[in-house]
Amino acid sequence: MPEAKPYNIPKQLVWEAYRRVKANRGAAGVDGESLTAFEKNLKDNLYKVWNRMSSGSYFPPPVRLVEIPKDNGGMRPLGIPTVADRVAQTVVKMVLEPLVEPVFHEDSYGYRPGRSALDAVGTTRKRCWETDWVIDLDIRAFFDSIPHDLVERAVAHHADLPWVRLYIARWLRAPVQWPDGALGERTKGTPQGGVISPLLANLFLHYAFDLWMRRTFPRVRFERYADDTIVHCRSERQARAVLAAIRGRFEQCGLELHPTKTRIVYCKDDDRPGMFEHIRFDFLGYTFQPRRAKNRWGKHFVSFLPAISTRAAKAIRQAIRQWQMASTRNNQRLEDLARLTNPVVRGWMNYYGRFYRSKCVQVLRHLNVALAAWAQRKYKRFRRRERASMHWLGRIARRDPKLFVLWELGVRPEAGG
Repeated sequence: MPEAKPYNIPKQLVWEAYRRVKANRGAAGVDGESLTAFEKNLKDNLYKVWNRMSSGSYFPPPVRLVEIPKDNGGMRPLGIPTVADRVAQTVVKMVLEPLVEPVFHEDSYGYRPGRSALDAVGTTRKRCWETDWVIDLDIRAFFDSIPHDLVERAVAHHADLPWVRLYIARWLRAPVQWPDGALGERTKGTPQGGVISPLLANLFLHYAFDLWMRRTFPRVRFERYADDTIVHCRSERQARAVLAAIRGRFEQCGLELHPTKTRIVYCKDDDRPGMFEHIRFDFLGYTFQPRRAKNRWGKHFVSFLPAISTRAAKAIRQAIRQWQMASTRNNQRLEDLARLTNPVVRGWMNYYGRFYRSKCVQVLRHLNVALAAWAQRKYKRFRRRERASMHWLGRIARRDPKLFVLWELGVRPEAGG
């Protein structure tokens, strides 16, 4: 007689996994079951997950495929698992992550505890001052291209629990369901949107890139956030040689560098004369390029610095326009708009204002313009009188500077909008 529960998975682990899924929320999968609906029969639903995982009979349902717009105008496919499947994936992630996290490279920043995108941006800024050239790597359709056999080999190297390897293999091969209901087989890749996918992607690139770089080019430094990678080189000649080697390495691992988005960049500043085809690059929502700066004695010079990227600034302005369209009800007050916008503006400022703050502030001034336009629509005395509505906002900002996070940061309506 086969053992009824061949895998020892503690029930408490499933419960903790559910708590993490609940905190992250997320949309419904192919079964249409929301987190709220899942919780209506929570005890039974969690028992089913535990029972099937413990017995080896858990098979993940198809992943619901949705496409979201990318900053560059294309579409990014996202795979959304069901709530129960997110719980199951989180169980495996909670077991696998402590096994692989200690061996990850110090310059890998993405989806890792205690590390952030801003850490990667800050390190990149420092190293751009120290070396003159950068390789901006772009892997074509990375999450859709990861070879399953290499991922499974990496997992097996760290995890000796058979059920961890079993369920990762099943998730890698779970079909996708298109919006029209058709199912698609997956022979490679791991869907963006899956709980386990970022960890598997990091583990794969740890062997495909991080350790390979350490062996092959031990003095060449890099920052990697998931598949977004910046490599620092001393000369153009070195950059071309390293890029050629990386391209060959990725081909061995089933990946392809994007032919036009991957580029060599010259970190031009006052101490680096001459010109080159590319003197700027984008990384994690920041654009690195030559910018005016001021030294400790007040003298201006040109340095190679990050600031909020054009794409990120465009997205912020678009979000503010959407708030403006949504705030047309006559019964709305400024306090209502403050509650709507303050958490988001605070997040923008905390992220995009970390480096070259003035550029982020310049973008956020659009909120004052949107508030003035709201006042013109709400109050007849301000119709076609933008300056008057801005002065009115300025008086409120002086009286109650903490009403809007933007005003609290010193970006007042009377200061140019």
